[in-house]
Amino acid sequence: MTEFIQTINGWAWGPFMLILLLGTGLYLNLGLRFMTIRNIPAGFRLLFKGRKGQGAGEISPFSALMTSLSATIGTGNIAGVATALVLGGPGALFWMWITALLGMATKYAEAVLAVHFREKDAQGRYCGGPMYYIKNGLHRRWHWLGFLFALFGSLAGFGLANTVQSNSVSQVLFTGFDIPPLYTGLVLMVLVGAVVLGGIKRIARVASWLVPFMAIAYICLGLVVIGMHLSEVPAAIVYIVDSAMNGAAAAGGFAGASVWLALRFGVARGIFSNEAGLGSAPIAHAAAQTDQPVQQGMVAMLGTFIDTLIVCTITGLVIVIMDVLPSGQTGAALTAMAYAKALPGGDLVVTVGLCLFAFTTMIGWSYYGERCVVYLVGVRGILPFRILWVLAIPIGTMTELNLIWLVADTLNAFMAIPNLIALLLLGPLVFRLTREHFESDT
Repeated sequence: MTEFIQTINGWAWGPFMLILLLGTGLYLNLGLRFMTIRNIPAGFRLLFKGRKGQGAGEISPFSALMTSLSATIGTGNIAGVATALVLGGPGALFWMWITALLGMATKYAEAVLAVHFREKDAQGRYCGGPMYYIKNGLHRRWHWLGFLFALFGSLAGFGLANTVQSNSVSQVLFTGFDIPPLYTGLVLMVLVGAVVLGGIKRIARVASWLVPFMAIAYICLGLVVIGMHLSEVPAAIVYIVDSAMNGAAAAGGFAGASVWLALRFGVARGIFSNEAGLGSAPIAHAAAQTDQPVQQGMVAMLGTFIDTLIVCTITGLVIVIMDVLPSGQTGAALTAMAYAKALPGGDLVVTVGLCLFAFTTMIGWSYYGERCVVYLVGVRGILPFRILWVLAIPIGTMTELNLIWLVADTLNAFMAIPNLIALLLLGPLVFRLTREHFESDT
């Protein structure tokens, strides 16, 4: 079974997928005339103005972004970056940057379409995301893509955002503090359940408080380490770019990596981390209290900027600067080793960060999966889904997850394909809505 899934995974994240992801991002950037990159400051101004929503919806634009970030800032920022560097070499970080720059336009377009084509469910709650902009924006012959997205989205979360997250937390706590994995799973089950069972408004309240705190704390710690080794940063950046262009030679426990491996794992882990093109984040942005799809899109694109170009970059630079790749470690253990080498107790901070990041990912993604279930079976599926989501958490801590990682990674790709096709088909509409919005402001 593992070999079969590996074969499917190799195809799913092969050249076709990388071309589709990067090509869609480039197409949207060209169509938008790189508006997303030029308007990063404007996006932040809208974000801080958007603490109180103006328009129909359930949560403020700020809370929508925090809910989105709660799902995207997860173990991918700590363990995923380290894994990408081990498998693809330091050059993988360069391709994560490229993926993020292109992905900002992808995330922008997703949110614009999500707000523009959202609708209400039987309980009066707003629903949106790829399945709805496929259903409401494309011809009926494309509607099967929306069904596939919702199906894969409802399943993928149990892997990448539930069992994988709880397993990562349980392993790091068992290694560091000898806490039995089942105990960790039960505590997480109670904490996550207390938030998830309250629906999107409770998820948004928790995310709006916890996400800024944990992100700022982790960024500040990383900047302290980088500041202590500021003279080494230029050489580290040169090394990262050179590895992306020429590959990385083997050293110590590091097996080396080709240019293709750097590209493949940089893009794959970049998407795993920031989810641009995956189609998950616009599900949260569709609930925002706004009547301006373009403005919500500008807020949404900041998720990719913050997640990858700030948080992931800090993790990657610390690993490269502290020269821990030859150690043979991987995942969260490698990141913890880098911080421990830089600061006394640095590994403890990474452990706490991993726990918080995993927790917020579990609560954020529960909403994504729930909305996919609503699309498939209606509101009657909400409570059963929430209960299954909470019960799966301790199971993840007791299971060997190599196969689940593979399945989740593959489902990620299967979610992205219908969404990317829809973005390519609806791209002209995004360009028109954007042009009309900016023309009306002048």
